[in-house]
Amino acid sequence: MLSVALRTLRTRWVTFVGSFVALSLGVALLAVMGLALASSLDAPERQPERFAAAPVVVRGQDTLSVPTPIGDRTQKLVHPRAVPEATVGRLRELGTVVADRSFAVRAAKGPGDLVGHPWSTAAFAPYAIDAGRAPRAADEVVVTGDWARPGQRVETDRGTVTVVGTATTRRSGTVTPARSGTVTPRPSGTDTPARSGTAIPHTSGPDTPHTSSPTTPHTFESALFYTDARAAELSPRSTQLVVKAEAADVRAAVQGQGLQVLTGTDRRLADADPDRDSEALTAMNALFGTAGGVTAFVSVFVVASTFAFAVAQRRREFGLLRTAGATPGQVRRMVFAEALMVGVTASAAGCALGAYGAPKLAAWMVDGGLAPAWFTIGDFTWPYHVAFWTGLLVALLGVIAASWRAGRTGPTQALREASVDTEAMTWGRSLFGAGLLLTATVTLGLALFSDPGELLHRKTYVSRPMLLITAIALLAPVLVGPLTRLIAWLPAQLPGAGGMLVRENAAAGIRRTAAVAAPVLVTVALAGSLPGATATLNEAKATETREQTVASFVVTPAGDAGFDAATVKRFEAVEGAEVSATSSSAVYVLEDGVALVRSVARAADAGPLARTVRLPLAAGKVSDLDDDSIIVNEEWEKHTVGQRVDVWLGDGTKKSLRIAAVMTTGTGNNGVYVTPANAPGATVDRVDVALTEGADPAAVAAALTRAGGHVFTKDQWVQASYPETNRTTRYGFILVLGIALLYTGISLANTMVMATSDRVRDLAVLRLAGATRWQVLAMVAGEALMVVAVGGVLGLLVAGLNLAGLWSALGLLSVRSPVRLPWAELGATVGSCAVLAVVCSLAPAALAMRRRAVELAGMHE
Repeated sequence: MLSVALRTLRTRWVTFVGSFVALSLGVALLAVMGLALASSLDAPERQPERFAAAPVVVRGQDTLSVPTPIGDRTQKLVHPRAVPEATVGRLRELGTVVADRSFAVRAAKGPGDLVGHPWSTAAFAPYAIDAGRAPRAADEVVVTGDWARPGQRVETDRGTVTVVGTATTRRSGTVTPARSGTVTPRPSGTDTPARSGTAIPHTSGPDTPHTSSPTTPHTFESALFYTDARAAELSPRSTQLVVKAEAADVRAAVQGQGLQVLTGTDRRLADADPDRDSEALTAMNALFGTAGGVTAFVSVFVVASTFAFAVAQRRREFGLLRTAGATPGQVRRMVFAEALMVGVTASAAGCALGAYGAPKLAAWMVDGGLAPAWFTIGDFTWPYHVAFWTGLLVALLGVIAASWRAGRTGPTQALREASVDTEAMTWGRSLFGAGLLLTATVTLGLALFSDPGELLHRKTYVSRPMLLITAIALLAPVLVGPLTRLIAWLPAQLPGAGGMLVRENAAAGIRRTAAVAAPVLVTVALAGSLPGATATLNEAKATETREQTVASFVVTPAGDAGFDAATVKRFEAVEGAEVSATSSSAVYVLEDGVALVRSVARAADAGPLARTVRLPLAAGKVSDLDDDSIIVNEEWEKHTVGQRVDVWLGDGTKKSLRIAAVMTTGTGNNGVYVTPANAPGATVDRVDVALTEGADPAAVAAALTRAGGHVFTKDQWVQASYPETNRTTRYGFILVLGIALLYTGISLANTMVMATSDRVRDLAVLRLAGATRWQVLAMVAGEALMVVAVGGVLGLLVAGLNLAGLWSALGLLSVRSPVRLPWAELGATVGSCAVLAVVCSLAPAALAMRRRAVELAGMHE
């Protein structure tokens, strides 16, 4: 049968080219995703930046470690502790101690990520003055970059300053990260103390620029350097310092205090956001994993659908083989051989295409800010093996059902002339379709009953549509007939026979209609479910903000440093205003004895909080909040009013607090509330203002603006707080939907070409019956649009069911919010599918009808 399979491939190449393209593209995407994942798993170790020339850096405790039966559980503290003064005194006995401070600065025409430091820390990058001198007065600064020049006056949220110098970092060389596991940095923690004869960058005087050997300029931050005294005024709290001493002596001086002594490459932990690379790679892994899963799902779907339709078209051919003596097993082996040959060639082509596309994807990720600048594709072989064998397996799995159906073809099918599908729905398809639909329904019900919050997680609302898509696609032959007649009812009532022919042709060719509608179903369902889920969740979060905000005004700081005590006093002194000043913090709780969970917390006084915020309470009262209590939400293991719960505060202090009230879970953003006494180190970053009776809103708003900060009305605050889908998720959805749409195009093109080519004799009969060429083409286009409409309705049904489950979960979590369908994305998707279907059906029909109708009617199959 191998020779028969080879001849079939050569003769019916149109039938298999779509499967070849879809499979090769799927393998290429799997190879690209595999290469990207492999490259992201072996990230080079980041080198120190701000403290590359510092001998030893001592950091206050910034990690909470809690022992459990399965080992220590750790979490980063939201408010790291400062180095104790007694310890600083002991360190000064060992050598020079320089306190480091970092604080956000907003300049009128400066970079958006501007950060302030004391000038004495500039030596440790090391920075070198390019022009001007070091700062001497409180209103003098040195800047990095070329956005300001010496002598220029700059307005900032910290006051107006004069630029007296510009500085650039100087490095004695460049570090090129090695790839493919060849990174060989100095072991973490290697000591590089200031030994006798070791040169340590320093300044010989306050105005002396740093000098070094010829080096390459290197920029990693936009900095503003103040005098040490002014920096201490602007940021009184310092959590890390540089010590010019032997590392061993420093460790001995701080032993047993939970402080970190950083040397060697560990000094990077003192830089801003040292974990940004790992966080970016985690997001990339999630993105690539999702895209890879969708790729595998859609490729199996498309290949299986294509082979099933191809087998249905070849019933007479298989009947002739059976008449000639072929056994059912031989027919099945022939179909398997066809799939094997397509699978091998397509997988090989896909691997070659993946090798070309992977570097392009890496460059796109870096340009889009989704990957670190160093990210490149390494030299790995296992992703090619995984992609190749997965592609071959997909081809063989996709043809299992089709080969079984081909083997069941009887010899009498060789005499068949009717084109009506009488047995489009097999018992196996019915069983699997009903089983998957039942599974989707039962799992949704269990999730709603046991943990509705699970349905709000991205991994859940991304994966759940796959189950429903497969179930509806398997049951499509049952749904296609009635749906086609319903959609085509109105066109069929129009004058002429065109609408009636479109309806009857689509309803008679159930397999053809289902095969063409299947990829449209996939794309429309994904386009409705994924963006629709994020839009619905965003609207639910906005609804929570709207319902909880009672204040007439919300005031936020112009910068990132928060409000100082003097500014808060000015707000409280505004006539006609009831002020509730709150700050961001966190608390940590050990649940089930093994999980250290961090909860976002807001610190506020109970009285003002109750007058300006409407918390979604399930039990208790806001007014019961005091320094010995906490307001939690229903997600907590302990959430009964009056119970005591052991927590760790934002600086790691352990306390036992009484539960004063319990909030509903909501979308998961309700967090907890504590008093300012239980949020050490937190600064006020939000002020809610309610109006007293008879107060003039305009006058209060003007007074608040003069006091400092950005004043929002309630509506403006809700609008400004409206959550947006983060860039990684947005790019991930674009990638997933792009893959689905591309597969849809391939499948539509292939299926429509196959279907139209197979109906050349039917079209010729219409011509002989008196239809004009344009009438026939109009009918073909109408059928294509009809089938796309069927797929679109089924896809919309899947999306609606998924979003209904999400809406039900929100309701159980006490969030009443409408479902948001992404009509723009759905319209664009359906429109693209319609254009593809019409073009791919009209092209072969128009080419075929260039011949005389009599010749076409007499063509052999």
